[in-house]
Amino acid sequence: MSLAQFHYTSAPPGADGSGFRFTAVTPGMPESVLREAEQFIGYEPPRSAPPRPTDAELSSFPEAFSHSSLADGSRLLTRTVYTGADYSGRWGNFHAHAVHLPAGPELPGSALPITAWRSPQWATGTPDGGVPVPLETLPAPGRFDWDGPAGFATSRAPWLAVFFAGLRRLSEEESAPQIVLIERDSADVARWIALAVAVLPRESARRLTFTTYTRRPQQARQQIIGVLPDDGPAPAHDQRHLVLDCTAAGPGEPARQQPPQSEADHWAGIAAEVWLGGAPDLFKAASALPGSPFDAGRLAVVALRSGIALGPGGRTAAADWACAHPDALDDTELARLTEALSTPGTSRLPAESVALSRLFTALAGRAPRTVTAPLGGAVLTDAVRAAVPGAVLPRGSALTEDLRQRLAAELAPELRTGITDSSQDVPRAVELLHIADILGLDCADLLDRTAGRLSHALINDPDGAYTPVVRTVLEDRFEFRAALLGELDSLAADDPPAVARLLARVPLSVVGVQTLPHLRMCAEAPAVPEAAGSDRVAVLHEVVRAGGVSLFADARVLRTAVRLVWGGGAMTAGEARLLLGATGSDPFRASGTWSDLVTAALDAPGDDPHSPDLARDVLRCFPDELNSRVRAALLLLEFARDLGEGAVDSGWANRAVALRAVAEPVEAGVLEQAFGAVARRLLSPDPPDGELYMLIDTGDPELIAAYGRAAREEAVRDRLRVTPAYVADCFSAWSARPRASRAWDETRTSLLDKVLRPVVRALPDADIAAVEEQLTRAGGGWVREFGDWNRPGALGRIGRRLSGRGRRPSVDGVRRGDVEPPRQGGRSA
Repeated sequence: MSLAQFHYTSAPPGADGSGFRFTAVTPGMPESVLREAEQFIGYEPPRSAPPRPTDAELSSFPEAFSHSSLADGSRLLTRTVYTGADYSGRWGNFHAHAVHLPAGPELPGSALPITAWRSPQWATGTPDGGVPVPLETLPAPGRFDWDGPAGFATSRAPWLAVFFAGLRRLSEEESAPQIVLIERDSADVARWIALAVAVLPRESARRLTFTTYTRRPQQARQQIIGVLPDDGPAPAHDQRHLVLDCTAAGPGEPARQQPPQSEADHWAGIAAEVWLGGAPDLFKAASALPGSPFDAGRLAVVALRSGIALGPGGRTAAADWACAHPDALDDTELARLTEALSTPGTSRLPAESVALSRLFTALAGRAPRTVTAPLGGAVLTDAVRAAVPGAVLPRGSALTEDLRQRLAAELAPELRTGITDSSQDVPRAVELLHIADILGLDCADLLDRTAGRLSHALINDPDGAYTPVVRTVLEDRFEFRAALLGELDSLAADDPPAVARLLARVPLSVVGVQTLPHLRMCAEAPAVPEAAGSDRVAVLHEVVRAGGVSLFADARVLRTAVRLVWGGGAMTAGEARLLLGATGSDPFRASGTWSDLVTAALDAPGDDPHSPDLARDVLRCFPDELNSRVRAALLLLEFARDLGEGAVDSGWANRAVALRAVAEPVEAGVLEQAFGAVARRLLSPDPPDGELYMLIDTGDPELIAAYGRAAREEAVRDRLRVTPAYVADCFSAWSARPRASRAWDETRTSLLDKVLRPVVRALPDADIAAVEEQLTRAGGGWVREFGDWNRPGALGRIGRRLSGRGRRPSVDGVRRGDVEPPRQGGRSA
């Protein structure tokens, strides 16, 4: 079938009127298409055009060659040229010749629209008879330099990548900006379009719309728009257009426009390099490989194997593509690619080095070693010169011997310098040590120093220091692992909890190495030894056994075990007694852990039944290690023990106060044990004569307070309820020595009111009589005092009398009339 055509120009007056109109139309062409076509075929001459151009000047006017999309899905291919003044001599005239292309996947003759540029079949006038010459296919290619796009691409190098990036967006995004090309010659715009269709997939190239010339780019609807310098929109602040002003830079001074966009699109950058390399056939070769139409990797692969040099982005894309498609290339093609990717002296970014590492891993075992070895050498070289996170280093067996020897000689100085450089992190030094081992370099003299640095790094930051490379080195290099474990064993002796925490997070095996008792104990120590219900003494013995060394052979293992089991806390007094009894004093003395026993005794709670016995054991076992303060504190505990067993004859209060003065600052539990023991003995049913008055005379507020607390214990209350004689003794004791001290007055008054009175009020008459009988035998006025005190409403009066209210002030601490009341048999309660 013939393609529908039309001609449009200015016509003289006639039956159909005058002015611009269709002068020849293929019969049957829809009227709607003609009306829509008028939007695309207008022509305005350049601003600088002469009003009446000569024939020579007319030939230099731009041609408006356009390919446009119509509303019904069909296309319009149009050539519009300026023909000079019209018939009246007053208006400019142009002639448009258009071919209507039906909608469909392919154009007639399978040609692309741009090939019809300057075809001799384009008419410059209306055909005779007003009927277009039949046309079966697109106008045949005319006199156009289709062999010169590579040279044109070189002349437009600064804009290539930006143009291709915009072209890609046009193919993928409905709302992509139109590309405006500012050129002095519309033929150059046609050459840009020729570059575009060469890189685009066939379908995208067929549907690409364009115009080589317009005076009004803002109104143009094509994807690529050509304008002269006078008509181009400003490149900046134009969201609808990507403006490339190819006339702005002077000769030899190309200006890169829109750099962020071109640098971010690797496919566009590679496409530019392919054109600059003069190899447009590579676009077709790339399309035969797996991948999407704008896959940067496959285009980079064909470019590199053809000898075109690419930047880091292109090389990275090629490595990633080859890694994803390891079977898409044969060994010869792979060899050319790996050689291009691993060219010595290439400066690679970390992302590229990681991509080479992945490619090496993907090809290892699938391709000959001669193909993969250059990649391995490049990965190792990059890893020496800069840390490459994520890169997997090849093994030495993956390199050819010649390559390994060359790299060893080249990299040896850098490796030794890097390993010993204390300014860089330790995993980096270990990585360099690993590379040296891969290359067969002898760095045995650096092992111990590096292992020492790594041991501290692992303690301080296990997750950061135990990198995959460190793990690999420890697995593969026995000498280094042994050196590291030896260093950690030394650290375990100084700070076992820290090493235990490390081993709980990092799987460092101690199998097959030297004794390492401290490290083995850390490895076997329970994660939470202080868990409720755990027998920590039994745990300690298990930990010591795990170390494999008797604590009598190396007393330091006891210190390590204690730190592991109790961590930063203290053992209880009961645990300390068990350990001391099981091991004797020598290991504690030799390891310095005797101080843990002292702490267990002195920091024990005031009601711990084991601390007094532990204090006695410590005083006996470590007489030379204790200073005077600690000794006095332990003696206070021992004194409490002896007092409880009745082994102290007299002078309890004075003894306790004297020891307390030397033991300052004395621990609260120690004071509670000693003062509590004194108070309970004074409150016993049969205390020695005069001991209570010694307590009162000390005036020590804490000792007197301890007495008050003991008097409030349930045992005292129970005794008061059943023993009238004990009631009488407590009444006389708590009524004695008024005004001796403020602490005593407050304590005894409170005991009389809060402890004794509720008991006495509840006693039967017979028990009250027994109390009075006991007080009568004591002599003095105790019966009368008791009667007054026990009479209802007598509390205020008796209190005032006993406190000496209204008497004259004391002199030198003794109040007038302060006479000690008589007491029963000299007993005190």
